[in-house]
Amino acid sequence: MPRALRALPLLSLLFLCLTAGAAFAQRVEGERARAEGPYAAEIAVNGQGEGERNTAFARGLAQVLAKLSGDPAVNSRPGVGQELRRAREYVEGYDYRQDQGRSPSGAPTFRTTLVIRYDQEKVDEVAAVLGLPIWPQPRPKPVLWLAIDDGRGPRLVGLGQVNAARAALDRAVERGYKLGLPAGNAAEQALVGAIWRGDTAAVARVSARYSPPMQLIGKLYRDQGGWTGEWIFVDNGKVLNRWKVSKPDARQAMAAGADGAADALVKRYAKRGAIGEPGVYRIRFTGLQSAEDYMRLSAYLQKLAVVRRIAPLRATPEALELELELVSGLPGFRRAVDDDGVIEALDPADPAGATGGVPTYRVR
Repeated sequence: MPRALRALPLLSLLFLCLTAGAAFAQRVEGERARAEGPYAAEIAVNGQGEGERNTAFARGLAQVLAKLSGDPAVNSRPGVGQELRRAREYVEGYDYRQDQGRSPSGAPTFRTTLVIRYDQEKVDEVAAVLGLPIWPQPRPKPVLWLAIDDGRGPRLVGLGQVNAARAALDRAVERGYKLGLPAGNAAEQALVGAIWRGDTAAVARVSARYSPPMQLIGKLYRDQGGWTGEWIFVDNGKVLNRWKVSKPDARQAMAAGADGAADALVKRYAKRGAIGEPGVYRIRFTGLQSAEDYMRLSAYLQKLAVVRRIAPLRATPEALELELELVSGLPGFRRAVDDDGVIEALDPADPAGATGGVPTYRVR
């Protein structure tokens, strides 16, 4: 056989190794493009254009602020909407990930996800300026003791049936924490009766082998054409929350369990940043030389997320006095304007920028 032909199998093998290596590298890259930690988000996008990306940046920042505060409606809080419009400024980096699936007909489908990493220092800063409550890290991982009755009698969901609890596990991650599942051994399976009658003490005893001593106890059953979930959240033996939900879909009723646990955890552990008290404050501005200066100052103040309302009080040739409603008080205002270079505190040694009892700033 000619030498060139004998070399073909070796070349083919080498080609296969190279392409397999390339495929593996691609899979590893895809695995890295995941949202890890509270300062990252994953947003499904329709393309990789700048407009689509900027919209995703805003949605991702809202997702991050919701995880930090534990408040899923954080974007309705004062000042947050303004910062979402500037979301690009908080982005530290991003990647695209392509996910392949199949439609109900079996045809391949492709979905593009933008994985966004936000600058922790900047996000913490805006959360403090806006006076958002912060749910501190690290966060507990309660054990989910879930019994489901689909008409064949209640059964415990353990690690071996993780997909059955996926809706609750995923919603917990969206709310900024994680849930764990019991192993599901015979002793734990026998706990179904205690779960069904809401015996929190019995569940806590069996759950003592897991850490932390927190349990989300739920029973899920068919009810009037839909599904009903009855939930109890226990923290170190104390019941923090009880709630009942009925939904047309089992996944919705299950996700409501993770929501209720998050609400209980936030209520107990989230603390509002002690940066300043919200309220109405009188502030004096000097250095205004023209109507253009006044317009520039007015436009600047209106775009600050910490400022909710502006009302003029008094104008003299030397200064303009305004009444500002601030969401995090004078310290929050000072923190918001310090690095912008538009105005500066007249007395930098005074944390409130006060002169003669009235905080005074000079327009640069």
